Amino acid sequence: MAVDGDTLRCQNLLEEANGRVRLARIDSPERGDPGHHEATAYLSSLITGKEVRCQLVDADPRVPGFERRDRYGRPVARCFADGQDLQQALLERGFAKPWP
Repeated sequence: MAVDGDTLRCQNLLEEANGRVRLARIDSPERGDPGHHEATAYLSSLITGKEVRCQLVDADPRVPGFERRDRYGRPVARCFADGQDLQQALLERGFAKPWP
């Protein structure tokens, strides 16, 4: 389930993160910002009815943005829906920007 344009809620995740995973290396509009609903709806359309797989990013302090968890405790991962790179799809359609 898409929580917003750069966050998914997954059934198989640890409860401490409330089942949420942050998509790595992108940032989408926050709740209340222009484009938030559109980004969330697009991410939802990418994952609905598809197998979503996420791979936690490596913790490498030399690479900004590649921490295992974000400041809210969510795991940070690259995610794919039936093999489609969700981060790349959001960037290509303009629903997210590279981060950091």
